[in-house]
Amino acid sequence: MLDSATRFQSLPPTPGVGFKSQHFDDLRKDPGPVQWIEVHAENYMGDGGRPIAQLRALKEQFALSVHGVGLSIGGESPLDPDHLARLKKLVGWAKPARFSEHLAWSTHGTEFLNDLLPLPYTTATLARVSEHIDQVQTTLGCQMLLENPSSYLVFSESTWSETDFLSELVRRTGCGLLLDVNNVFVSSTNLGVSAQSYIESFPLEAVGELHVGGHDEDTDDHNAPLLIDSHGKPVADPVWFLLERTLAETGPRPVLVEWDNDVPDWQTLRAEASKAAQALCCVS
Repeated sequence: MLDSATRFQSLPPTPGVGFKSQHFDDLRKDPGPVQWIEVHAENYMGDGGRPIAQLRALKEQFALSVHGVGLSIGGESPLDPDHLARLKKLVGWAKPARFSEHLAWSTHGTEFLNDLLPLPYTTATLARVSEHIDQVQTTLGCQMLLENPSSYLVFSESTWSETDFLSELVRRTGCGLLLDVNNVFVSSTNLGVSAQSYIESFPLEAVGELHVGGHDEDTDDHNAPLLIDSHGKPVADPVWFLLERTLAETGPRPVLVEWDNDVPDWQTLRAEASKAAQALCCVS
Protein backbone atom coordinates (compact mmCIF):
# COMPACT_ATOMS: atom_id res chain seq x y z
CA MET A 1 0.00 0.00 0.00
CA LEU A 2 1.21 3.51 -0.81
CA ASP A 3 2.98 5.36 1.98
CA SER A 4 0.81 8.15 3.35
CA ALA A 5 3.58 10.71 2.82
CA THR A 6 3.30 10.37 -0.96
CA ARG A 7 -0.38 9.61 -1.17
CA PHE A 8 -2.05 12.89 -2.06
CA GLN A 9 -1.51 15.19 -5.02
CA SER A 10 -4.11 17.48 -6.50
CA LEU A 11 -5.35 19.39 -9.50
CA PRO A 12 -7.34 22.62 -9.16
CA PRO A 13 -11.11 21.98 -8.86
CA THR A 14 -11.68 23.66 -12.22
CA PRO A 15 -12.27 22.61 -15.85
CA GLY A 16 -9.54 20.88 -17.83
CA VAL A 17 -9.29 19.60 -21.38
CA GLY A 18 -7.50 16.79 -23.12
CA PHE A 19 -4.70 18.55 -25.00
CA LYS A 20 -4.50 18.20 -28.77
CA SER A 21 -1.49 19.59 -30.64
CA GLN A 22 -3.62 21.61 -33.10
CA HIS A 23 -4.88 23.66 -30.15
CA PHE A 24 -1.41 24.57 -28.84
CA ASP A 25 -1.35 28.25 -29.84
CA ASP A 26 -5.03 28.96 -29.17
CA LEU A 27 -4.95 27.23 -25.80
CA ARG A 28 -2.00 29.33 -24.62
CA LYS A 29 -3.48 32.61 -25.89
CA ASP A 30 -7.13 32.09 -24.95
CA PRO A 31 -7.54 29.36 -22.33
CA GLY A 32 -10.87 30.63 -21.03
CA PRO A 33 -11.79 28.67 -17.89
CA VAL A 34 -9.19 25.96 -18.53
CA GLN A 35 -6.56 25.76 -15.78
CA TRP A 36 -5.22 22.26 -16.38
CA ILE A 37 -4.71 19.81 -19.20
CA GLU A 38 -4.55 16.06 -19.61
CA VAL A 39 -2.21 14.22 -21.96
CA HIS A 40 -1.99 10.54 -22.83
CA ALA A 41 1.26 9.19 -21.43
CA GLU A 42 2.13 7.07 -24.44
CA ASN A 43 2.28 10.14 -26.71
CA TYR A 44 5.11 11.67 -24.64
CA MET A 45 7.49 8.82 -23.96
CA GLY A 46 10.02 9.85 -26.61
CA ASP A 47 13.28 11.69 -25.99
CA GLY A 48 12.50 14.84 -27.93
CA GLY A 49 10.64 16.39 -30.81
CA ARG A 50 7.62 18.66 -31.07
CA PRO A 51 5.36 16.79 -28.58
CA ILE A 52 7.94 17.05 -25.79
CA ALA A 53 8.67 20.71 -26.57
CA GLN A 54 4.96 21.56 -26.50
CA LEU A 55 4.40 19.74 -23.22
CA ARG A 56 7.37 21.47 -21.57
CA ALA A 57 5.89 24.83 -22.58
CA LEU A 58 2.36 23.97 -21.50
CA LYS A 59 3.31 22.69 -18.07
CA GLU A 60 4.69 26.15 -17.28
CA GLN A 61 1.20 27.59 -17.77
CA PHE A 62 -1.18 24.77 -16.81
CA ALA A 63 -1.40 22.08 -14.18
CA LEU A 64 -0.90 18.67 -15.75
CA SER A 65 -2.63 15.30 -15.53
CA VAL A 66 -1.00 12.30 -17.26
CA HIS A 67 -3.45 9.62 -18.36
CA GLY A 68 -2.14 6.18 -19.30
CA VAL A 69 -3.78 3.93 -21.87
CA GLY A 70 -1.20 1.17 -22.26
CA LEU A 71 -0.22 -0.30 -18.88
CA SER A 72 -2.89 -3.02 -19.02
CA ILE A 73 -3.51 -2.82 -15.27
CA GLY A 74 -6.03 -5.67 -15.48
CA GLY A 75 -3.96 -7.95 -17.69
CA GLU A 76 -3.05 -11.46 -16.56
CA SER A 77 0.61 -10.99 -17.45
CA PRO A 78 3.04 -8.94 -15.35
CA LEU A 79 3.29 -5.26 -16.20
CA ASP A 80 5.73 -4.51 -19.01
CA PRO A 81 8.91 -3.29 -17.25
CA ASP A 82 10.05 -1.26 -20.27
CA HIS A 83 6.71 0.54 -20.50
CA LEU A 84 6.77 1.21 -16.76
CA ALA A 85 10.32 2.57 -17.01
CA ARG A 86 9.32 4.96 -19.81
CA LEU A 87 6.34 6.09 -17.74
CA LYS A 88 8.58 6.71 -14.74
CA LYS A 89 10.89 8.83 -16.89
CA LEU A 90 7.94 10.90 -18.17
CA VAL A 91 6.51 11.45 -14.71
CA GLY A 92 9.99 12.33 -13.46
CA TRP A 93 10.47 15.32 -15.77
CA ALA A 94 6.85 16.36 -16.37
CA LYS A 95 5.97 16.23 -12.65
CA PRO A 96 2.20 15.96 -13.19
CA ALA A 97 -0.25 16.67 -10.43
CA ARG A 98 -1.97 13.38 -11.26
CA PHE A 99 -1.36 10.09 -13.02
CA SER A 100 -4.30 7.86 -13.93
CA GLU A 101 -5.00 4.62 -15.77
CA HIS A 102 -7.98 2.46 -16.72
CA LEU A 103 -9.54 -0.51 -14.99
CA ALA A 104 -9.04 -2.61 -18.12
CA TRP A 105 -6.62 -4.87 -19.97
CA SER A 106 -5.06 -4.49 -23.41
CA THR A 107 -2.33 -7.16 -23.66
CA HIS A 108 -2.18 -10.89 -24.23
CA GLY A 109 1.23 -12.49 -24.11
CA THR A 110 3.43 -10.35 -26.35
CA GLU A 111 0.47 -8.89 -28.23
CA PHE A 112 -0.86 -5.38 -27.58
CA LEU A 113 -4.54 -4.88 -28.41
CA ASN A 114 -5.61 -1.40 -29.44
CA ASP A 115 -8.56 -1.33 -27.06
CA LEU A 116 -9.40 -1.16 -23.36
CA LEU A 117 -11.11 -4.45 -22.57
CA PRO A 118 -13.34 -5.26 -19.55
CA LEU A 119 -12.60 -7.51 -16.58
CA PRO A 120 -14.64 -9.98 -14.55
CA TYR A 121 -14.92 -8.72 -10.99
CA THR A 122 -13.65 -11.71 -9.01
CA THR A 123 -11.41 -12.16 -5.99
CA ALA A 124 -8.61 -13.40 -8.24
CA THR A 125 -8.92 -10.32 -10.47
CA LEU A 126 -8.95 -8.11 -7.39
CA ALA A 127 -5.66 -9.58 -6.15
CA ARG A 128 -3.99 -9.19 -9.55
CA VAL A 129 -5.13 -5.60 -10.10
CA SER A 130 -4.11 -4.66 -6.55
CA GLU A 131 -0.63 -6.07 -7.15
CA HIS A 132 -0.29 -4.10 -10.38
CA ILE A 133 -1.48 -0.87 -8.75
CA ASP A 134 1.02 -1.34 -5.92
CA GLN A 135 3.78 -1.83 -8.49
CA VAL A 136 2.84 1.34 -10.38
CA GLN A 137 2.58 3.48 -7.25
CA THR A 138 5.86 2.16 -5.85
CA THR A 139 7.63 2.78 -9.16
CA LEU A 140 6.26 6.30 -9.61
CA GLY A 141 6.40 7.27 -5.94
CA CYS A 142 2.93 8.78 -6.02
CA GLN A 143 -0.73 7.87 -5.83
CA MET A 144 -2.42 6.86 -9.07
CA LEU A 145 -6.07 7.20 -9.97
CA LEU A 146 -8.02 4.32 -11.51
CA GLU A 147 -10.83 5.03 -13.97
CA ASN A 148 -14.15 3.18 -14.06
CA PRO A 149 -14.77 1.62 -17.50
CA SER A 150 -17.60 1.97 -19.97
CA SER A 151 -19.39 -1.39 -20.08
CA TYR A 152 -21.32 -3.25 -22.74
CA LEU A 153 -21.80 -6.59 -20.96
CA VAL A 154 -21.70 -8.26 -17.53
CA PHE A 155 -19.47 -11.26 -16.83
CA SER A 156 -21.39 -14.20 -15.37
CA GLU A 157 -18.40 -15.10 -13.17
CA SER A 158 -18.27 -11.70 -11.45
CA THR A 159 -18.80 -11.94 -7.70
CA TRP A 160 -18.29 -8.24 -6.90
CA SER A 161 -20.23 -5.22 -8.07
CA GLU A 162 -18.07 -2.68 -9.88
CA THR A 163 -18.37 -0.08 -7.14
CA ASP A 164 -17.53 -2.59 -4.39
CA PHE A 165 -14.58 -3.80 -6.47
CA LEU A 166 -13.27 -0.25 -6.80
CA SER A 167 -13.83 0.43 -3.10
CA GLU A 168 -11.78 -2.62 -2.17
CA LEU A 169 -8.97 -1.60 -4.52
CA VAL A 170 -8.84 1.77 -2.76
CA ARG A 171 -8.75 0.05 0.64
CA ARG A 172 -6.01 -2.39 -0.35
CA THR A 173 -3.72 -0.08 -2.31
CA GLY A 174 -4.40 3.50 -1.25
CA CYS A 175 -5.05 4.46 -4.88
CA GLY A 176 -7.53 7.16 -5.78
CA LEU A 177 -10.29 7.02 -8.37
CA LEU A 178 -11.07 8.84 -11.59
CA LEU A 179 -14.84 8.92 -11.93
CA ASP A 180 -15.79 9.10 -15.60
CA VAL A 181 -19.39 10.33 -15.52
CA ASN A 182 -19.93 9.64 -19.22
CA ASN A 183 -18.78 6.04 -18.68
CA VAL A 184 -21.33 5.72 -15.87
CA PHE A 185 -24.11 6.97 -18.14
CA VAL A 186 -23.00 4.72 -21.03
CA SER A 187 -22.70 1.63 -18.83
CA SER A 188 -25.96 2.23 -17.00
CA THR A 189 -27.88 2.68 -20.25
CA ASN A 190 -26.32 -0.39 -21.85
CA LEU A 191 -26.86 -2.60 -18.80
CA GLY A 192 -30.30 -1.27 -17.90
CA VAL A 193 -29.42 0.00 -14.42
CA SER A 194 -29.69 3.36 -12.66
CA ALA A 195 -26.82 5.79 -13.20
CA GLN A 196 -27.80 7.69 -10.06
CA SER A 197 -27.75 4.50 -7.98
CA TYR A 198 -24.26 3.76 -9.32
CA ILE A 199 -23.05 7.20 -8.22
CA GLU A 200 -24.64 6.75 -4.80
CA SER A 201 -22.75 3.48 -4.29
CA PHE A 202 -19.44 4.82 -5.64
CA PRO A 203 -16.63 5.56 -3.10
CA LEU A 204 -16.83 9.29 -3.76
CA GLU A 205 -14.36 10.17 -1.00
CA ALA A 206 -11.60 8.61 -3.16
CA VAL A 207 -12.40 10.64 -6.29
CA GLY A 208 -9.54 12.89 -7.40
CA GLU A 209 -10.79 13.74 -10.88
CA LEU A 210 -14.00 13.65 -12.92
CA HIS A 211 -14.36 13.14 -16.67
CA VAL A 212 -17.12 13.91 -19.15
CA GLY A 213 -17.13 13.24 -22.90
CA GLY A 214 -19.33 12.53 -25.86
CA HIS A 215 -20.87 9.21 -26.88
CA ASP A 216 -22.63 7.77 -29.91
CA GLU A 217 -26.14 6.33 -29.85
CA ASP A 218 -27.01 3.03 -31.52
CA THR A 219 -29.22 -0.01 -30.92
CA ASP A 220 -28.29 -3.63 -30.29
CA ASP A 221 -29.62 -6.76 -32.02
CA HIS A 222 -32.76 -6.59 -29.87
CA ASN A 223 -33.38 -2.92 -30.76
CA ALA A 224 -32.44 -1.82 -27.24
CA PRO A 225 -30.42 1.39 -26.76
CA LEU A 226 -26.66 0.91 -27.11
CA LEU A 227 -24.27 3.75 -26.31
CA ILE A 228 -20.67 3.81 -27.50
CA ASP A 229 -18.03 5.73 -25.55
CA SER A 230 -16.62 7.51 -28.62
CA HIS A 231 -15.19 10.83 -27.33
CA GLY A 232 -16.09 12.31 -30.70
CA LYS A 233 -18.87 14.84 -30.09
CA PRO A 234 -20.21 17.29 -27.48
CA VAL A 235 -21.19 16.04 -24.04
CA ALA A 236 -24.85 14.99 -24.02
CA ASP A 237 -27.32 16.86 -21.81
CA PRO A 238 -28.07 13.83 -19.57
CA VAL A 239 -24.33 13.52 -18.85
CA TRP A 240 -24.11 17.19 -17.85
CA PHE A 241 -27.08 16.60 -15.55
CA LEU A 242 -25.42 13.54 -14.02
CA LEU A 243 -22.22 15.54 -13.52
CA GLU A 244 -24.15 18.21 -11.63
CA ARG A 245 -25.77 15.56 -9.43
CA THR A 246 -22.35 14.03 -8.79
CA LEU A 247 -20.70 17.34 -7.93
CA ALA A 248 -23.52 18.00 -5.46
CA GLU A 249 -22.25 14.93 -3.58
CA THR A 250 -18.49 15.34 -4.02
CA GLY A 251 -18.15 19.10 -3.88
CA PRO A 252 -15.83 20.83 -6.36
CA ARG A 253 -13.48 18.48 -8.18
CA PRO A 254 -11.28 18.80 -11.29
CA VAL A 255 -13.54 18.15 -14.32
CA LEU A 256 -12.00 17.12 -17.64
CA VAL A 257 -13.71 17.40 -21.01
CA GLU A 258 -12.52 14.56 -23.27
CA TRP A 259 -12.72 14.93 -27.06
CA ASP A 260 -10.33 12.53 -28.80
CA ASN A 261 -11.96 11.79 -32.18
CA ASP A 262 -13.21 14.24 -34.84
CA VAL A 263 -11.49 16.90 -32.75
CA PRO A 264 -13.17 20.32 -33.17
CA ASP A 265 -11.61 23.78 -33.29
CA TRP A 266 -10.46 25.32 -30.02
CA GLN A 267 -13.49 27.58 -29.60
CA THR A 268 -15.83 24.58 -29.68
CA LEU A 269 -13.81 22.69 -27.07
CA ARG A 270 -13.44 25.86 -24.99
CA ALA A 271 -17.25 26.19 -24.98
CA GLU A 272 -17.52 22.66 -23.56
CA ALA A 273 -15.03 23.61 -20.84
CA SER A 274 -17.21 26.63 -20.05
CA LYS A 275 -20.16 24.28 -19.49
CA ALA A 276 -18.02 22.36 -17.03
CA ALA A 277 -17.21 25.65 -15.31
CA GLN A 278 -20.93 26.39 -15.00
CA ALA A 279 -21.53 23.00 -13.39
CA LEU A 280 -18.72 23.69 -10.91
CA CYS A 281 -20.09 27.16 -10.10
CA CYS A 282 -23.27 25.52 -8.82
CA VAL A 283 -21.34 23.73 -6.04
CA SER A 284 -18.51 26.16 -5.22
